[in-house]
Amino acid sequence: MAIDKRSRSGETPVSESPVTNHQSRFLRLIACGSVDDGKSTLIGRLLHEAGRVPDDERAALARASAAHGTRGGEIDYALLLDGLDAEREQGITIDVAWRHLQTARRRFLIADCPGHVQYTRNMATGASVADLAIVLVDATKGLLPQTFRHVAILSLFGVRHVLLAVNKMDRAGYDQAVFDAIATRFRAHAEKLGVPDVVAIPVAAAVGDNVTVRSPAIGWYHGPSVLEHLETVATDAPDASLPLRLPLQSVLRDGDGGRWLAGTVAAGTLRVGDAVRVEPAGAASRIAALVVSGTGAVCARAGQAVAVQLADEVDAGRGHVLAAPDAPVAHSDQVVADVLWFDEAPLLPGRRYQLKIGTRTVGARISELKSRHDPESLQPLAAKRLEFNEIGELVLSFDAVVAFTPYAESAALGGFILVDPLTRATVGAGMIRHGLRRADNIHWQALDVDRKLRAALKGQQPRCVWFTGLSGAGKSTIANLVERGLLARGLHTYLLDGDNVRHGLNRDLGFTDEDRVENLRRVAEVAKLMTDAGLIVLVSFISPFRAERRAARTLFDEGEFLEVFVDTPLADAERRDVKGLYAKARRGELPNFTGIDSPYEPPENAELVLDTRGAGAEALAEQVIARLLD
Repeated sequence: MAIDKRSRSGETPVSESPVTNHQSRFLRLIACGSVDDGKSTLIGRLLHEAGRVPDDERAALARASAAHGTRGGEIDYALLLDGLDAEREQGITIDVAWRHLQTARRRFLIADCPGHVQYTRNMATGASVADLAIVLVDATKGLLPQTFRHVAILSLFGVRHVLLAVNKMDRAGYDQAVFDAIATRFRAHAEKLGVPDVVAIPVAAAVGDNVTVRSPAIGWYHGPSVLEHLETVATDAPDASLPLRLPLQSVLRDGDGGRWLAGTVAAGTLRVGDAVRVEPAGAASRIAALVVSGTGAVCARAGQAVAVQLADEVDAGRGHVLAAPDAPVAHSDQVVADVLWFDEAPLLPGRRYQLKIGTRTVGARISELKSRHDPESLQPLAAKRLEFNEIGELVLSFDAVVAFTPYAESAALGGFILVDPLTRATVGAGMIRHGLRRADNIHWQALDVDRKLRAALKGQQPRCVWFTGLSGAGKSTIANLVERGLLARGLHTYLLDGDNVRHGLNRDLGFTDEDRVENLRRVAEVAKLMTDAGLIVLVSFISPFRAERRAARTLFDEGEFLEVFVDTPLADAERRDVKGLYAKARRGELPNFTGIDSPYEPPENAELVLDTRGAGAEALAEQVIARLLD
């Protein structure tokens, strides 16, 4: 990396020249609302009338309007943003469309977000970076459930400035009473959700009324047009007076071998010579040198990308945060957060995910679902799971201590996403409310006897052998034979059987998806303790979900976990039915029974697959023993 470490002569420190003209601030805005409220039409006309559409794109727009337009051959401005073939064919927005706009008074980055319920995740993407939201409402339909859902998401993501565009006023006869009723109800709802700044404007985007200039057709309205408001609205600039928060993105080297820490200042100001703390470790140092935009500087402030060199050799890198020593960043391994759930599969307490916050990625578990939020009012409702597009409050437990700031104070260090560790898909977006102090006074006790000494005493390698398969597949029979074989060879074992564990440790759990997740979480933790004791642990559970089996695997060292799939067709397992469970399930007397009305997800990469159709239990048990002793 080429870094110019020279400070520019005579330059003014950034923090001493704050932006005072709101018109020069870059404004990021999001357009949202219900389906077919006219979002794309409004933004397209803004771009067109502001002269920001090149000639070749105007020509392409004319051709697209003739082929796909909805205005009888006239220019369809929505097509400027509806770029996907599926969008043009259906006349809706599916993806988030980003456009730049610059007028003589301001620069804008505009996101046109989809209105369909199934694309709420896309809308959340725009809200996470927006300074202001344009919420469109069809004057002929009024406020709809999706409108309230969008306001709730805006509130959760900290968007405090809203332009309410009551669109299609031409179809409502430009009736002021219609406009006033919608605006009054919307303002009252937004205020309850903590969105204090709402400016309502009557518009007819298709014909251009009040889009860029005030329209004589709406003579009773005396406020600004949409563009006039956007050019003059004052939003919250990054506050340089807040304590320093600098999430570190990467470690760089200059030509002399110097070590630099790069990132974007999330809050506050830093100067050469300032003392800093590296969070969450707490190491202290000071700023020895500073680079902004590739050139040496003496100062930087919130919003600027920087590279800093510390005066001391301390452990600092990606995922750490530089903070002011007199205002350290909060850190914990447990937090309370709000989450908007994106995945078709439900959020279940006990499930594990990858959490990305700031520049840090860490394993996380949903340790408690406190409530589900009403999609319109955000009032808490009792819930055991979150379904697609639902919002809830939960407790997250991290695999390591994480530095953070409540989202209300800093989106950069308080917002996060949840990623499915199997599919790598983003399944949720969240906002931290506060940390929990439950573990602050709990520390690992140093013990003289560790797992290596216990294993050495027994003369064996600890292992966890996890048998999975349908009820009646033969898991417990094979596991029992494996334990007998290992015992005969002088090895120390323990068998955790699904039915037996439910007589004691897990007797309080049922068979819903939520209870199955918790059942396996507890068993995995017990198996981990037993391997720490030096044992070979045999776990025989249906364990129908891949996510829980993978979560169990993460508790063990490399090569210590052996997944064994007892592969028995459903018809064979049902024909055996020694316990009569399949018969009960078929009669509807046993709900949530795996294979009948609850799914079983076969392993994709099990260490060992036992095909029960081709061999007896004794032979299959010998395969497991041979694998363990290999």
